[in-house]
Amino acid sequence: MRFVKKIDIYLLRNFLGLFLATFFIAIFILLMQFMWMHVNDLVGKGISLGVLAEFFLYACASVVPLALPLAILLSSLIAFGNLAEKFELTAMKAAGISLFRIMRPLTIAIAMLSVGAFFFSNNVLPRSQMKLWALIFSLRQKSPELQIPIGEFYDEISGYHIYVREKTRKGELLNMMIYDYSSGFHSAKVMVADTGRLASSADKRYLILELINGESFENLDKNQQRATGKTQNIPYRRETFSRKQIVIDFSTDFNRYDESMLEDQHVSKNVAQLIESIDSVKVVSKQTSREQSNYMIKERYFSRDDRHETVELPVLDKQELETCDIDSLWNRLSVKRQQMAYNTAEEKARNYRDQVEYHALLLDDAQRYIRKHQMELYRKFTLAFACLVFFFIGAPLGAIIRKGGLGAPVVISVIMFIVYYIIDNTGYKMAREALWPCWAGMWLSSFVLLPIGIFLTYKAATDSPLFNPEAWEKEYVRLKNKTKRLLKKIYKKLSESTLYKKLCESTLYKKLWKTSVSANS
Repeated sequence: MRFVKKIDIYLLRNFLGLFLATFFIAIFILLMQFMWMHVNDLVGKGISLGVLAEFFLYACASVVPLALPLAILLSSLIAFGNLAEKFELTAMKAAGISLFRIMRPLTIAIAMLSVGAFFFSNNVLPRSQMKLWALIFSLRQKSPELQIPIGEFYDEISGYHIYVREKTRKGELLNMMIYDYSSGFHSAKVMVADTGRLASSADKRYLILELINGESFENLDKNQQRATGKTQNIPYRRETFSRKQIVIDFSTDFNRYDESMLEDQHVSKNVAQLIESIDSVKVVSKQTSREQSNYMIKERYFSRDDRHETVELPVLDKQELETCDIDSLWNRLSVKRQQMAYNTAEEKARNYRDQVEYHALLLDDAQRYIRKHQMELYRKFTLAFACLVFFFIGAPLGAIIRKGGLGAPVVISVIMFIVYYIIDNTGYKMAREALWPCWAGMWLSSFVLLPIGIFLTYKAATDSPLFNPEAWEKEYVRLKNKTKRLLKKIYKKLSESTLYKKLCESTLYKKLWKTSVSANS
């Protein structure tokens, strides 16, 4: 008993060291990928180090759901690969300790880690996601540092498009063209200048653009242009200047986005809040659907709405009314009245179609809201379950391949994780587009990988040479010999049958036999 406890401590110490190392490596790799996706929100905006540190902290928390299963897979594969490569696993089995008993302390540790992963995704992740996206929106709204390129229009200044042909070493802008849309598109101004200089005001709230030796063009009759939408025969003003200054509102301050605006998003809620939101929106959606159906049935399809223009039918006597049908009545109308009837029917049909599309859009928004919350609810459980699944894939796989270190285990882990990522994203997109139920899409990766984990654990427990080429070659030879024996047995049974003997004695068989013999000769 004491020996077994020492083995448990030894296994835990080796596994935890590898797990921490691989976890931080996975965090770093995924964090670099996340930062590359948002590089445009970070570069060239004069962000302080404190804001950058806050961004990286929240980003680290957001990549934990991907880094944790990958770290468990890689660390368990390396740990058991090292044990098998050094024949320590063989010595434990020789001492009467089964593979399931060897995996027991690590299974308990992974189970506790899975519970911690659930509490992390339920309590920490929603808060960090809300703060992260609030920070990203704040960075996107912040005005960038002014870096006007050469030979293309620069539109990062709201209401202005600036074109610069050349730049000097002193920072002067040569051959400038400026389109001023700050007062609206129909009130645009066009300015050209030989030289220009840019400078910020002392309070960093305005940008001062100084133009030298240029001209400006501006429409005078703005009301007429705005009403007609045409630019012909509208007077304009042309101004020639030697020096002109333009003050542009260009604040470079960093303003925080209000986090309360993101509280209703699915990524910002825990399990209790998600369930409450799903139930409340389902009730509202059903009530809205019922009201819309009643409205369309009672007020539209079975209503006596005489607001549309009616068509006067021809006057008929009693006998004509009893014998005529709709087609004959329609044919007796004049062409003008038939056209009026066509227009009235078309207008009613268009109105009905627009209302149905509008109601369907309202219901679709509610269903999309419910799907997002259901997917986020299932995701909190799939993360914890994925940790267990990856452990039961990595540990037996390491015992089977008997390779430790960072060679084969890293390659196998990357391949398995890519397969998991593809399957998980496929299920996510199927659930998002309502092609599958949300539970099926979010649990797809677990349903696929769990049988693989069970199969590998069984093979490792029975010491099956799963990746041994010689074993596969022996199995191939065994199946080949078995197939040959089976075919010989079938041929023997067939040759002894009465039907086969009659077939050989038939005239058609003899002719075919002679033809094949002559062809071969």
